[in-house]
Amino acid sequence: MHSGGAVGGVGSQGPNPLSGERRAQAPHPLSPGTVLVLSGEDVRRLLLGEEHLLADVVRDAYLAHRDGETVLPHSSFLRLPLRSSERAIALPAYLGGRFQAMGIKWIASFPENPRRGLERASGIVILNSVVTGRPIALLEGSLVSVKRTAASAALAARLLLPLDSPAPLGLIGCGPVNLEVLSFLSVLVPEIESVIAFDTSIERAQQFGARCGALVPALPVSIAPRLVDVLEQASVVSIATTAARPHIFSLGARPPAVILHLSLRDLAPQVVLRCANLVDDVDHVCRAETSLQLVEQVTGDRAFIDGSLGEFLATGELRAPAKRRTTVFSPFGLGILDIAVGQVVFARALERGVGMLVPNFFPRNAI
Repeated sequence: MHSGGAVGGVGSQGPNPLSGERRAQAPHPLSPGTVLVLSGEDVRRLLLGEEHLLADVVRDAYLAHRDGETVLPHSSFLRLPLRSSERAIALPAYLGGRFQAMGIKWIASFPENPRRGLERASGIVILNSVVTGRPIALLEGSLVSVKRTAASAALAARLLLPLDSPAPLGLIGCGPVNLEVLSFLSVLVPEIESVIAFDTSIERAQQFGARCGALVPALPVSIAPRLVDVLEQASVVSIATTAARPHIFSLGARPPAVILHLSLRDLAPQVVLRCANLVDDVDHVCRAETSLQLVEQVTGDRAFIDGSLGEFLATGELRAPAKRRTTVFSPFGLGILDIAVGQVVFARALERGVGMLVPNFFPRNAI
């Protein structure tokens, strides 16, 4: 494959677009009409061991959003008739500032797929040139999605957890998202000292525990018999389930300090109202039947939300009363993060000669 220099994004050579330098998108080295296709294995290899880099990229994307340097339409949900648990989501986004990138993620979630021997989530990310609008890359999207989700969660945990205080990690939902969250937290949050996991399927939980042990051998891993055991024993809890409606109505007698509410529909309104609440984007997260939209419907306003992660990254301050023991981070999952991480993958693929080039992708018609 042609291995030209880095596109106007994150690369290991040349000016770093995350260093604060503002510039227009550099010409990418693909010949006109050529599209780069990257498989899941390509994406996996290009992002292996890059937790620190991805956390920095996601942080800068949040800060760009906070500064008004993004265009982020609401995600579009496609649900099949009489199949409420299955959906596909389109997330278009433009990320300006230091990135100068645009594109879309199209991702499907079919919870019955594991029974078919398939991953629950599958998707693609399309990157477009901001100069011509033409697609320049097609990437496997589920790995991009899970990486940016875990990086976002780790950023929030790093900011919210007390420094130098041992922190047991609780994982509710034993799937790929929480495994990736563990990977990021084990690197970015050294206070994590142990792992306790829960799933409605004990078999899945045991298999997950073995994978956790292989991923981070230094951390002891245990399986909780009850969900409330995780909430009462862990300092930070990541919730990543396929729940369509709230099923957690209490945090128990000893609630965690931080809850990473990644699946968005697990916490009942009364639980949310007893916590400090941090989100990625207020308008985005209060829709699509999330727990936060349910709270808004009950209270009639959004005063229960204490800030966004972009604001917190910039100022280090939340509006939450100090007496609240637990802070919940509820990220809707912004398309700008997929584009930012996708840009990293694209740039590295070009530098290293990874992927398949499809020449003459577009018709040759004259204007």
